[in-house]
Amino acid sequence: MNTLKKIAPYSLGMGDRFGRQGKAQLQAIINARDAGLDVTPVWNKSNREHLLIGTEPASVLAEAQAAVAALGWKGPFHVDADHINLTNVDRFVSASDFYTVDVADYSGKPASADDIEAFVSSHRRYLGALAIPGLRCPLMIDEALLRATAEKFLWAMQEAGRIYRHIAERKGEGTFITEVSVDETDLPQTPAELLLILAMIGAEGIPVQTIAPKFTGRFNKGVDYVGDLVQFEKEFDDDLRVAAFAVREFGLPDTLKLSVHSGSDKFSIYPIINRLIKKHGAGLHVKTAGTTWLEELIGLAEAGGEGLALAKEIHSRAAGHFEELVKPYATVLDIDPTQLPAPKEVAQWTSRQYVAALRHDLSCPDYNRHFRQFMHVAFKIAAQLGTTYLDALTANEAIISQNVTDNLHRRHLHPIFGS
Repeated sequence: MNTLKKIAPYSLGMGDRFGRQGKAQLQAIINARDAGLDVTPVWNKSNREHLLIGTEPASVLAEAQAAVAALGWKGPFHVDADHINLTNVDRFVSASDFYTVDVADYSGKPASADDIEAFVSSHRRYLGALAIPGLRCPLMIDEALLRATAEKFLWAMQEAGRIYRHIAERKGEGTFITEVSVDETDLPQTPAELLLILAMIGAEGIPVQTIAPKFTGRFNKGVDYVGDLVQFEKEFDDDLRVAAFAVREFGLPDTLKLSVHSGSDKFSIYPIINRLIKKHGAGLHVKTAGTTWLEELIGLAEAGGEGLALAKEIHSRAAGHFEELVKPYATVLDIDPTQLPAPKEVAQWTSRQYVAALRHDLSCPDYNRHFRQFMHVAFKIAAQLGTTYLDALTANEAIISQNVTDNLHRRHLHPIFGS
């Protein structure tokens, strides 16, 4: 672990569908640094997004390097191969130094009976009331929970180990950052389950530096958290304590921190997260997903003229492919089709109306969270427009960049990490 490439305590995963907002994103990080916040930028893009848009992982590295050079950034930065597995990781090996190992598809697939028995046997010492420093109540782990957790997650963590070793063989151990994601499983993990998952990760020899659990509540794309804030605070607090305990107990890196996926615009939980990471002196990684793409649309609409016309055209085309666009993201969307404006209505909108409907401003009576979620997943339509869309980004670079930078700095970095 001494030679491990370590992640900084605070980091922000920044999605950029079309690879044009690297400088605007990094400017937000610089603005935060100038205000006293030390946050490391992580550019991320998943294999699914590359396939939908027709890009290669090398383009993300090139975008990051260009932004760093243009703005004179001297701090660390990373390029995240987001949600990878053994079937697609090889295309990311040369361009990425951060790997989000996604094992959600493997949870529930049982490991061998012998492996399950071996895990249960070697972890019986945790049965009963397990006191973890600072936890209000001990974790209650009985044999049924121990066995059920092994049956649900052990094979998935073994697969995470295989993926990690596959990358290490190609890049060299200690040269990259590993995140394990279990946030897209069917049910939230309890603190006890998270502890046992971290035990499995430790047994696999994975130097995990961020773990993305699934929390109670809805983390829908691009809109606020939906759930019980009191329950979320308890879970997040408990998970921070469990992660700190696991570092000592299982020999995991001391940089291990929680990661919040689909964290974009979860404004109601930002104060809770901020308060708790400060309370514990803990690190944090947050992924902002595709809100940068929405800021591009907002900028085009604000620009008026041809920019507004293009924003309307993207909506019109997307409306005809609703099921196709929504299906891949169905578990993280909550769209009522009856609340979506018809293309004929949007065609009559002014610049102000389009922006008001799309921008995530809960104080605005015209904000439409259904419209925002739908446009969040409509980037495939913009990709199909090819140079027409990219040329529009270039023509309206100033107003779009202002939106991207302000969104990240004022609405995300400061509320999450600021004092």
